[in-house]
Amino acid sequence: MIKSMTGFGQTIASSDEANTVIEVKSLNSKFLDLTLRLPKKFSEKESEVRTMVTDLIERGKVSVSIDYQPKSGAEVAQRYDETLFSAHYAELKKLADKVMGGYDNLFQLALDAPGVKQSNTTETLDPSEWEKLKKLLSEAIAQCNNFRETEGKALGMKLADYIATINKNLEQVEAIDSGRIEKIRIKLKENIASLFGKEGLDENRLEQEIVYYIEKLDIQEERVRLATHLSYFVKVMNEQNANGKKLGFIAQEIGREINTIGSKANDAAMQKFVVEMKDELEKAKEQVLNVL
Repeated sequence: MIKSMTGFGQTIASSDEANTVIEVKSLNSKFLDLTLRLPKKFSEKESEVRTMVTDLIERGKVSVSIDYQPKSGAEVAQRYDETLFSAHYAELKKLADKVMGGYDNLFQLALDAPGVKQSNTTETLDPSEWEKLKKLLSEAIAQCNNFRETEGKALGMKLADYIATINKNLEQVEAIDSGRIEKIRIKLKENIASLFGKEGLDENRLEQEIVYYIEKLDIQEERVRLATHLSYFVKVMNEQNANGKKLGFIAQEIGREINTIGSKANDAAMQKFVVEMKDELEKAKEQVLNVL
């Protein structure tokens, strides 16, 4: 079953204490690249959040954003250390006077100095709050995975079409190849005869040389291997746990066989179908990058 690495999940909840919005987004990546944005109140749970996401998302560039806004009854009061503020402000004025600078921004700079702003209450995490948040996070991750599965179905249909088109072109190559060798044999004999004439030619030796040359153009093994790789690609796509990396490796092998057929073809009609196969394979490779 094909599963895309592109996904999105969101859960929104409102309680007496706060409004909560959780978003889980994922894009394609070779490994799990996880970015978290947690409220300070839940920072102690970062490792648990990472574990939850790692166990369920598997792979991709994933970002998890948790927005937790306390309601008016639960607002955190703010107070300021006036002594510390005055000291910072005085020092800033002295520096401004030395360089004959203005005082316009000194108030804000002193207000933003470390330790000036203080909270009257400490944000302690209630176990019940964490359980609620964990449930919401699980729902958001599940939505993201469902999104990935839906995208994966569309992705699988595209890949199946590309592989089917390569198969059709391979059939055309096989049809041309059935008479290609004999044409090459006749053409070689005619060319040699026209250059050197028939007198003095050793027919047996000539036939041996032609066979040796034709063996270099034989694509029977490449055709068989290509057909096998295409069949295996489809098989892996339909497995319960489709592996995007494995599909990428198979696509590389498919490309290798197509290139070899192209280099050995020595036939204009066959080259046309080789180009078509290469074009479809490039499309497939681009889509495989987004397969989980």
